[in-house]
Amino acid sequence: MLFKCQEDSFLKQYTTKIVSCEQATLEWTPPGESEAKKLKGFNVVCEDTILFPEGGGQPCDYGHINGEPVRCVLRKGVEAVHFVECLTPFQVGDVAKQTIDWTRRLDHMQQHSGQHLITALFDGEFKYDTTSWWLGTDISYIELDTHHLISPDSLDTIERKANELIREGRKVSVELTDPEYAMLYTDARAPRGLPRNHVGVVRVVRIEGIESNMCCGTHVTNISQLQCIKLLYAETTRSGVNVHFVVGERVLRKLGEIFLREQQLNLALKGGPTQHLDLIQKLQTNLKSSTKAFEKLLKDVAISEAEKIETTRPYPKYYCLHRKDVIEPDFINTFLRNAPENIFYFLTVSENTTNNGKGVMVLRGEKTDVQKFGPKFIELLEGKGNGYNGNYQGKFNNGTKIPECNALLEKHFNDNKENN
Repeated sequence: MLFKCQEDSFLKQYTTKIVSCEQATLEWTPPGESEAKKLKGFNVVCEDTILFPEGGGQPCDYGHINGEPVRCVLRKGVEAVHFVECLTPFQVGDVAKQTIDWTRRLDHMQQHSGQHLITALFDGEFKYDTTSWWLGTDISYIELDTHHLISPDSLDTIERKANELIREGRKVSVELTDPEYAMLYTDARAPRGLPRNHVGVVRVVRIEGIESNMCCGTHVTNISQLQCIKLLYAETTRSGVNVHFVVGERVLRKLGEIFLREQQLNLALKGGPTQHLDLIQKLQTNLKSSTKAFEKLLKDVAISEAEKIETTRPYPKYYCLHRKDVIEPDFINTFLRNAPENIFYFLTVSENTTNNGKGVMVLRGEKTDVQKFGPKFIELLEGKGNGYNGNYQGKFNNGTKIPECNALLEKHFNDNKENN
């Protein structure tokens, strides 16, 4: 069955009737967010719909039915099931006024029609077949059936040809035909074939003079409506090569993001775009020098701390040392190489941050003491660790509990001293 959205992709409003309405829930992630929400509402089926159900690599449309938000549309056989987030059910036979999120629809049409054009050009120029594609929220890609490296020059060739055709304004039309007849189109492509549950006529999307493609998605009516295409980069995968791209409004949005980032870099680096590379390389060189100097300073501090204990008589029963300069385990190793034996050591290095602070912990001493305090400390500090004989080490996530660990050691060794 063809839906109204497939007959006229530019319809923004449509009136139909409710066929069925069933209570339902939906795990839905709002655009621009990462956490899903559990929504309550109803699965609503209408006589027809301008809201595209997910399919053919294209996400579903969003919109409203009688003012209530439609969060998802899925095809089930010959029906489009709309999940509507609302509290009151719709009545079968009631009039349903559908409105579409036009910004989302236009974006999807631009990306999908752009994908058809890019696919056709890679096929015609290099004989690379498109095996799949993904319409992402920011960037889309096609997967090409090749393991040959696609050079920047090849990407430029396809991009230039695509934008030349956009300027020519080739017409995009949709033809309806029987599935058997559709396969007779010499330039029609459907690499994965028709869905097993397909019923009725087949839509063939034709870009004038370029290609025909069996497709269920929504499309522009003229490729001039794509505005422009930008191929971003190509990456090799196990199954082929993915070519990432943006079309239309996304090109303008991407340009805006890049320009804003450039302005921020100008301020941070105190230099214009032509100087960015040199300034970053200079920063990297200075950072390496500073890191080496800092590591040497930490090593000297570790040796100095160990020498302080060496000059102390009698030796303490236990010794705690905690640094928040940086997570640098070599500080602990240097300290232990220079520190006296027969002392219980509790050593940590952690991040100097305003949050709880992650870090590294090391215990060294009598085997029984290490076995007693190692697991206990790592549990308090919310980390993981292990040990053997008189050594225990681990990584922790909550440095705020270090004073509690110190207090446990103080009580343990003071009690032993009194008992002795």
